Amino acid sequence: MEILSSRTILRPRDYEVTLAFYRDLLGLAIAREYPGGTVFFAGQGLIEVTSHGASELDVRFAGALWMQVRNLPDARDELVLAGVPIVREAREEPWGLQEMWIADPDDVPIVLVQIPENHPIRRDLR
Repeated sequence: MEILSSRTILRPRDYEVTLAFYRDLLGLAIAREYPGGTVFFAGQGLIEVTSHGASELDVRFAGALWMQVRNLPDARDELVLAGVPIVREAREEPWGLQEMWIADPDDVPIVLVQIPENHPIRRDLR
């Protein structure tokens, strides 16, 4: 199987509220729009917020969105100014990443991550 592209699709309870969260509060850039849906750039991935299909599903999103930021304290300040509640304050995890948690209007967990300069992810092993 050859995967050409991928995205995370969210089917929120309230499309307009969730659309405003990702567009206005998080400030994600729009990759494309179509009737009843918006696709956002999210680093190397895409997040699609769609207004169709939510009533057909009665399941909570069991995963989390992982979004790397350049500077976690700056991201926190921006979110607080925008009125986004911080679910868990930033801290260093046992695996060495700085993580802070927020959630979208449907309580989909969003993990904001800053990778420290000396973390193995940043090392070129060649």
